[in-house]
Amino acid sequence: MTDSTTAGASGGAAGTARAFVARVEAAVDLIGRAASWLTLAIVVLMAIDVLMRYAFSIGSVWAQELEWHLLAPLVLFGMTYALLKGEHVRVDVLYARYTPRTQAAVDLLSALLAVAMAALVIRYSIQFVSQSYVINEISSDPGGLTHRWLLKALIPVGFAVFGLMAAAQGVAAALRLFGPQPSTPPEARP
Repeated sequence: MTDSTTAGASGGAAGTARAFVARVEAAVDLIGRAASWLTLAIVVLMAIDVLMRYAFSIGSVWAQELEWHLLAPLVLFGMTYALLKGEHVRVDVLYARYTPRTQAAVDLLSALLAVAMAALVIRYSIQFVSQSYVINEISSDPGGLTHRWLLKALIPVGFAVFGLMAAAQGVAAALRLFGPQPSTPPEARP
């Protein structure tokens, strides 16, 4: 994560780029923290659903569907939050041995691939969401939730946020790759 206090410290394009990265990171941090509260909602909902089903033999289709409906934004926004915090999957055993410049190059390539993947998911999910909206898709189960298109609309939204975060990480990696390199004494290198 970029230190937001130094985001605009240097002028010009690099300063603007750092400010962009800092703004995106702040927004993703806020979205990720808000989405994390869905975990509590899912746990409480599942506990109540299980208690009602097994203790009182009362089942609820809408409650079970709501669990999945809450899980979707948690996963979609959680993956972006994990990317921000550096908790995504990476082969750290190799990555840790790279020089800072090589790490920046790997990060830049990864960011470009992530942006391309996000763009593809957005492109192909728009029709999926549109079709669901046009037919006003609802649950096929009696007593299920309505407005399924709202849930499906989270797919392009979630991947847009993911793509934006990946782009910000790409900008940060490019600044590290093409910017001034700190000198490291030979004995400090791995």
